[in-house]
Amino acid sequence: MPYANTIAVILAAGKGTRMHSDKPKALQTLLGETMLRCVADTAATVASQVLTVVGHGHELVRKTHPELAEGFVLQAEQKGTGHALQVAWERVRASGATHCLVLNADAPLVTQGDLEELLASAREGAEIAFLSTVLPDAGAFGRVLRGQGGEVTGIVEAKDYDPARHGADTGEVNTGLFCLAVGTVEQALFSLTSGNRAGEYYITDLVAHGVASGLSVHALKREAALDLLGVNSPLELSAAEERLRAATAQRLLEAGVLLHHPQSVIVGPRAVVEPGAELTGPCRILGTSSVARGAKVGAFCQVSDSVLEPGSELREFCHLEGARLAPGSVAGPYARLRPGADVQDNARVGNFVEMKKSVLGPGAKAGHLTYLGDAQVGAGANIGAGTITCNYDGKHKHVTQIGAGAFIGSNTALVAPVRVGENALVGAGSVITKNVPDKALGIARAKQANLEGRGKKP
Repeated sequence: MPYANTIAVILAAGKGTRMHSDKPKALQTLLGETMLRCVADTAATVASQVLTVVGHGHELVRKTHPELAEGFVLQAEQKGTGHALQVAWERVRASGATHCLVLNADAPLVTQGDLEELLASAREGAEIAFLSTVLPDAGAFGRVLRGQGGEVTGIVEAKDYDPARHGADTGEVNTGLFCLAVGTVEQALFSLTSGNRAGEYYITDLVAHGVASGLSVHALKREAALDLLGVNSPLELSAAEERLRAATAQRLLEAGVLLHHPQSVIVGPRAVVEPGAELTGPCRILGTSSVARGAKVGAFCQVSDSVLEPGSELREFCHLEGARLAPGSVAGPYARLRPGADVQDNARVGNFVEMKKSVLGPGAKAGHLTYLGDAQVGAGANIGAGTITCNYDGKHKHVTQIGAGAFIGSNTALVAPVRVGENALVGAGSVITKNVPDKALGIARAKQANLEGRGKKP
């Protein structure tokens, strides 16, 4: 449950030059989700309002995540992380929140527990709290400075760190996760300067300013907390993605999900797989997909934003997007179900069948080599091989209706809008342009003619 007195600010204005990509770093993906979405979803578990500071490529960020646009704050000039927070501060103040969490969009593995820990420190009196970790190789991360008594005195960015001036490198680094007391840090925030090698306003300088002005500063130190660190290159993104994949697979196994070849099973952060479901790798369950108890997913399948209900089966080499398999239904192998495809109870979609915005009624069958677009197929109907619904006339889409118990012969074209009645029969090879009444036979093909002497020459 989000806390009414907490607001979160996500810093997502950076370009990410080390990614070697034209799109903003915040839009790089892992397990099918952008890093920004991962961070925003986590922030929303504890904060009642989430702001996102955007800059480089902000139009693309807005297009990709319109659901976050209400909380966007534009940093027109990227002058550093401290400047980004300054740009957002007016909205932070206006929110009435007492605590402000600051997160980086390039740290997609941050958890609700991490944020809860920061908030707990704030409730205990910290006016500036941040998470730090100790690394064997601190690299380009900002170093945490401590006094002789172990108290935090500041954070120095790696490019400005000087052992002769700042002391021996302990390997303790800043992770970029902060919790700030809104009522007391404002003066320190707007006292930041750009007197450093990069000429930027660093949010990390808040620590030294806070200490100097008598604020309570707490650093919550962890050992080798790699999941808290930012992602700055394709190599680091790949490593973060694999850690998330492996952790998700382990969690599912412990919960009672049956995973075959778990090292090749990919389940996205927003997907739900219930205990008792069965997944065989390699497969990908992405977006808002849900796989219910008793459902099965075969190898080499991709399922995006789709629902597999109890007892349904998705056989090998299938692709589902925005589709539904009802209890007892079977799809595949080699089926493609596009948005709006609804395979109802005990229905069957066979190999090389494509469905889009169509309903296959209870017990109906489309065995193979068929396209059903904008179609309503009744219970128990049978769709022969090579059947297509011709749903597009060049300007508009039209609906094909096939009644319960109807039988559509192989290699049939149904030119929409058209209706085939209940228990009707359509002859193989027909092009149906007019409605077929209930229990009638519809056939539309030329009479066969055999012409003597026109065969193959010896």
